[in-house]
Amino acid sequence: MKKISILCLVTLLSLMMTAQWAFAEQYGQPLTLTEVTKISIIGKNPELFVDKKVLVKGLVVDVCAKRGCWMDLASDEPFEKIQIKVLDGVIVFPLSAKGKTALVEGVVEELSLSYEEALEHAEHQAEEKGEAFDPSTITGPQTTYRIRALGAEIE
Repeated sequence: MKKISILCLVTLLSLMMTAQWAFAEQYGQPLTLTEVTKISIIGKNPELFVDKKVLVKGLVVDVCAKRGCWMDLASDEPFEKIQIKVLDGVIVFPLSAKGKTALVEGVVEELSLSYEEALEHAEHQAEEKGEAFDPSTITGPQTTYRIRALGAEIE
């Protein structure tokens, strides 16, 4: 009897966890991957993931207020995050996603920017966030990594 009770409890918990994502809002293509890659693992060795499809999960900490063309996901490690980017209009992430958990499938891409490109990129991001831009924060060429989203689920 005890084994049956434990089996029922495990089954119920599994169904509850699955049901949690059943009510998620879906954006873009349906997710195909099942294994989640930790954002911190990508952050530690990003070059190993470039041009590879990954599934990541994290708290949405910021969303593009102008077009919904990107969102930042918090890592599993404190003070780390990764940007999720889409082509303008292909997927539009809602501002209401901020503070929710997202499951995102996409391809890791490397952005190698010259000093001038990094300056322009930082200025553009500050404008999108409605923040003041300080050019002295850009000191040279930059390489950053982000995920080009194919699909997402936000709960």
